[in-house]
Amino acid sequence: MAASTGTGVGGGGGTGTGGTRKFKLQKESELRVEVGMDSPLKLQLVIGTAEVFGTELPPMFWMTFPAAHKFAVFTWHGCTIELDGISEVAYVADETPMVSYVNVHAVLERRRRKAKEALAASDAPSTNPPAGPRCIVVGPTDSGKSCLVRMLLGWAAREGWKPTYADLDIGQGSITIPGTVAATPVEMPIHPIEGVPLDLPLVYFYGHTTPSVNVDLYKVLVKELARTLDIQLVSNSEVQAAGMVINTMGWVDGVGYELLLHAIETLRADVVLVLGQEKLYSMLQEVLKVRPGVDIVKLHKSGGVVNRNSKYRQRTRVLKTKEYFYGLSNDLSPHSSVANFSDLQVFRIGGGPQAPRSALPIGAEPTADPTRVVPVGFSRDLLHVVLAVSFAKDPEHLLSSNVAGFIYINEIDMQRKKVTYMAPCPGPLPSQLLLAGSLAWTE
Repeated sequence: MAASTGTGVGGGGGTGTGGTRKFKLQKESELRVEVGMDSPLKLQLVIGTAEVFGTELPPMFWMTFPAAHKFAVFTWHGCTIELDGISEVAYVADETPMVSYVNVHAVLERRRRKAKEALAASDAPSTNPPAGPRCIVVGPTDSGKSCLVRMLLGWAAREGWKPTYADLDIGQGSITIPGTVAATPVEMPIHPIEGVPLDLPLVYFYGHTTPSVNVDLYKVLVKELARTLDIQLVSNSEVQAAGMVINTMGWVDGVGYELLLHAIETLRADVVLVLGQEKLYSMLQEVLKVRPGVDIVKLHKSGGVVNRNSKYRQRTRVLKTKEYFYGLSNDLSPHSSVANFSDLQVFRIGGGPQAPRSALPIGAEPTADPTRVVPVGFSRDLLHVVLAVSFAKDPEHLLSSNVAGFIYINEIDMQRKKVTYMAPCPGPLPSQLLLAGSLAWTE
């Protein structure tokens, strides 16, 4: 890849660079930045126009990117960018896949307009009304899926659309904390730092950061998400015409591939964007050729995509959970409350035998029911665990209900039978029914 570093006060790009420096970008090039792990980095657009993840940067305005942030500033016509602070990496690249990405946006734009015209022309409600594109982005780990998703959403929002963003990547969680599948309408360009603007997100709690813990539960939650989204979309023609952009996890082999196919079918995706793997593209082409109306597009992975090791991923999960309670800039004050054990009910999904041994064929062993709702008693095992607050009215509906938010258990008094928990805001919880998984966090 051809690349050049900028020059200016404080020197050019590179590794471990600090101080103030400027980078001059030619048209259709980008500045790739990795913020240091221990301190934030300030950036401003000095001259020209530029964007981050499809969202335009304001001119002459310092933006502060938090520690460990990785991003790229792209310009269509040329610009000058100024950085202030320590970056692990900062360099300019003039070979990017952005033209092919924006061409995909143009195709989706045409489909949205066509759906809008068809919806406006239809006089009566239909059981199968015209709809905008349902675009799902797939690819292995560290192929740039979430970045492309943010660009497609940002470009659509800049055109005045309100697409629905569905995130099935339980390992990272871009809408809320990890361990969830979620969706939210995107009504404005995504902020380069704050991320997806949330307007009553629809969240289902899986409770783990890998689908292999409970594959059946993951499938059930994706189905529930799809079912609820279908109901919401039918009642709003504007959102229906805008369509959907779906982010997926990076597990694309074996069971992971099976889950990708399940997501494509369940969410009725009609545009499949394959990033960074020829094998996956070929496999999907073969298996989806029997489904009319599904387009499979192979896209190149950006050279700026960074491989993240397990330690980095774990740290980002911790930071994402902390951000939920304290805000991106530590500007929120979560509320601590004390409750009796009897005031709350905790459950876990998965566990318990499906049937007694006597009811099974000779020689067969009972297996755990992956979707059974099991009560969990209060014990020290719940200390430092993140629990989801369900909207369910009773335990029987926990599996099919979305969640209102999350609390964190920071003290358990077994002698007094009291639990101290932290919530994002004061006041009573929306429900006494709580869900536990394997998500834990230590302040």
